[in-house]
Amino acid sequence: MAPAKISKATKRSPVRRTPISEISPDEQIVGAPLVGKVRDYNARRREMTLRLEEPLSTGNALRVKGRDTDLSQRVERLCIGKHCVQSAMPGETVSVSVADRVRAGDAVYKVRSS
Repeated sequence: MAPAKISKATKRSPVRRTPISEISPDEQIVGAPLVGKVRDYNARRREMTLRLEEPLSTGNALRVKGRDTDLSQRVERLCIGKHCVQSAMPGETVSVSVADRVRAGDAVYKVRSS
């Protein structure tokens, strides 16, 4: 009988944090953790794609801030690939449904809901 193979845990590379110098003063929100920057916006499906720098889950309040954008809403639908999930960890690329148009490069923050 052959010995069982032991699988090594895959090493994840550390999540690259967006330097504060890459976020314009108009896009900054003091005291709110930066979730990530919008990578893409699909107008037909009304969802934005971003790579997470902070954990995110359904029900969190988000604020998307950019040069022409200022949108606040709750996360109602969170998908990784084609699978909808309840939460996602830093380093994962996710799609989030949005109520209004956002632009690539907009900063996304996790804020307290009021």
